[in-house]
Amino acid sequence: MSESDPLGEARAAAERGDWQRALDLAASNGSAGSSAAWLELRAQASYGNGDFDGAVSSWEALYSLRLGEGDKVDAARAAAMLAMFLLIDTGLMAPVRAWLRRAETLLVGLPETPAHALIATVRTYERFMCGDMAAVREQAAKAIDLGVRFGVTPAMVIGRVALARLTLLEGDLVGGLAQLDEIATLLTSGEVDALTTGMMYCELICAAQGLALHDRAVEWTDVMEHWGHGAAFGGIGGRCRVHRAELLKVSGPCDRAEEEALLACEELRPWMRREFGWPLVGLGSIRLRKGDLAGAEAAFVAAHARAWSAQPGLALLRLAQGEVQAATAMIDDAITNPVDLPWKERPPFGELRLAPLLEAQAEIAAAAGDVATARRAADTLGRIADHFPSPSLRAGAQLAEARARLVAGDLASAKAAASGAVVLWVDLGAPFDAAVARTVLAEVRRREGNLDGARLEWQAARSAFSSFGATGWVNHCDEILAGGHQPPVLPGTPADGSAVFRREGNTRVVRLGGQATVVRDLKGLRYIARLLAEPGREFHVLDLVAVDNGSLPARSRSDHDLDDDGRLAGGGLPVLDERAREAYRRRLAEVEEDIDEATAMNDPARCELAEQDREYLIAELRRAVGLGGRHRSTGASAERARTAVTRSLRYALARLAEHHPVAAAHLDQHLRTGTYCCYSPDPIAPVEWQT
Repeated sequence: MSESDPLGEARAAAERGDWQRALDLAASNGSAGSSAAWLELRAQASYGNGDFDGAVSSWEALYSLRLGEGDKVDAARAAAMLAMFLLIDTGLMAPVRAWLRRAETLLVGLPETPAHALIATVRTYERFMCGDMAAVREQAAKAIDLGVRFGVTPAMVIGRVALARLTLLEGDLVGGLAQLDEIATLLTSGEVDALTTGMMYCELICAAQGLALHDRAVEWTDVMEHWGHGAAFGGIGGRCRVHRAELLKVSGPCDRAEEEALLACEELRPWMRREFGWPLVGLGSIRLRKGDLAGAEAAFVAAHARAWSAQPGLALLRLAQGEVQAATAMIDDAITNPVDLPWKERPPFGELRLAPLLEAQAEIAAAAGDVATARRAADTLGRIADHFPSPSLRAGAQLAEARARLVAGDLASAKAAASGAVVLWVDLGAPFDAAVARTVLAEVRRREGNLDGARLEWQAARSAFSSFGATGWVNHCDEILAGGHQPPVLPGTPADGSAVFRREGNTRVVRLGGQATVVRDLKGLRYIARLLAEPGREFHVLDLVAVDNGSLPARSRSDHDLDDDGRLAGGGLPVLDERAREAYRRRLAEVEEDIDEATAMNDPARCELAEQDREYLIAELRRAVGLGGRHRSTGASAERARTAVTRSLRYALARLAEHHPVAAAHLDQHLRTGTYCCYSPDPIAPVEWQT
């Protein structure tokens, strides 16, 4: 490439994925800001380099430039491309509609062009994510037709995928999957650009997961991962990680699923806005299965803060925490008032999207002894499984049926349904779900008086939970097999004043005041043990985390006061930089346009969705600005650790109080938490703990 052709050199750099080189060349070119070719290159390179706001700003600049030059067609194309990128990564449909409306207005009265194909493509998925299936069919057909006529391959491919997903959602799994298989073959041919290929692989996996077709989702995920090495860019790799984490949540091991989910969150952080709640909910669900209830709550709460629904995970977490009433209220509200959140990773309409909520409702209702609700949930799940012949949906419906029959006292029917669920989950390679079904079957056998049969099921469940990595369930199985639902009280407890807080395997022996018990070891209990080992010493929260992870020794307070550059530690970074705040304000203006148009068209459903977008954007801007207009900062590592450690300590004490209220009350009184934590013994009658 000649040095006299910097634009050609920048394009070559972008083609080989050297996004930073392309951006550097654009920055060094004085005319880049007023050249359409440079602006488009900068938009593409910014996106590839992880700068979503920079990409959007460049498309906006190209739109304004072309509009000023009187080139309506290319201005409309820039507007459609901007809408496309907002659609891919923000989950905010009102700004998408605003830019589509601008593009369509510019093209009124003009002959059809490739820009029309792009508009139809974006409109297809805007309507899909908002549940307007009739419009999806119309716009997808238009995108395919225009894509073929003008050689706009992305329009043709995306339109075909949308029609295939409609076919699936109508219950024709054979026909829909056949269509998607044809598209998958096309994607492997190399004839489709990288961004469209990556996004459509993601769509194929979403379609399979929405129907709980895990075998097909695994197959397509493997293909996507193989393709993605060296080809994926933007947020595609992170999305693939979310899918992999969701599949590992089914097959195990749980640690690998959590690792993939954490990496996905890290990779997707620069890309997603509200939709960042998706990987957070996935992380929370994995941690819930693992038994890390504090970690699950942190993930679910973070998703909720993004205006994302954390259900049914949060309701099941409350159930695991013993808060049956709260779990019942949460799941009932989630089913009665489903969140109409634009989200292409789930079915956008109909009963199918309620299936996970109904499975959770059946479990919670059974725990509450609510026969009527358990029966209603099981019946609805049965109808869904009949309409969508997916083995996983059938297994979930059978387990719900078993729970409903069990709580109603119909043991014979409950046993048949639970046994059927176990067989289906085992055949599907879902060890955790099969083990959960075994616990229901074990309870049926216990009530029948078949204690040996019940014990056999608990042992099989324990083995599966252990292989999967569900430590919380393993401990629960151990408690049951040891003779009861509650951890056993240790015999022969001495009546002296000695105190014990000793770890033994996955459990912890706690003794105080003549009473002793064994509890499941928790992260918070390990933090407490570290504090008890050196009464009166202040431990920085980073030390507690590092020591628990086995990665660092404890350090003194002064070691945390300064960072590596000699600055005061803990300052953090701005939640949103100035450019991002300005971008949010522009999105907010676009939302207001959409609300005005929806009001004028008397479209209350669209208006409600746009108002949700407005509430989210306003909340984000408020989160970024403190009192007096000061910019807020994200918590640095110390602040995040402080929050996590405090939550873990509180949760551990609450669980300990269920089994040893005296010890829990003593610790609650003498533990000081914050950035520095300490166990301060009573100076008059100190307790000497053996750890």
